[in-house]
Amino acid sequence: MLGILTIHLHIPGCASLKEKRRRLKPLLTRLHREFNVSVAEMDLQDTWQDAVIACALVSNDKAQVQRALQTVSKWVENNWPDMTIVDEKIEIV
Repeated sequence: MLGILTIHLHIPGCASLKEKRRRLKPLLTRLHREFNVSVAEMDLQDTWQDAVIACALVSNDKAQVQRALQTVSKWVENNWPDMTIVDEKIEIV
C-alpha cells in the first residue's frame, strides 16, 4: 500500500519566498525524521503565504498507513502553531 497525505498550509506573515522556504524547511526535515515519511513541497511554490506539502508512506497494511498519516497531520496541527492547515487529504493506493 502507498499512502499519500497532502496538506495545504497557510503560513501567515511571510513577506518573501525566501522567508517561506526558511520556515517550511524545518517542518519538512522534522516530518521526515520523526515519522520516516518522504516529504516535499508539491504546489504553490511561488506563493508567499501558502504551501502544499505531500508525505508518502509505503506499508503492507492499509490501516497502518491510514493511522500513520493521520498521526502526521495531527502532529503538524499540534506542534507547528505558526502554520494553519487549510485542507488535507489522504489517498491510499
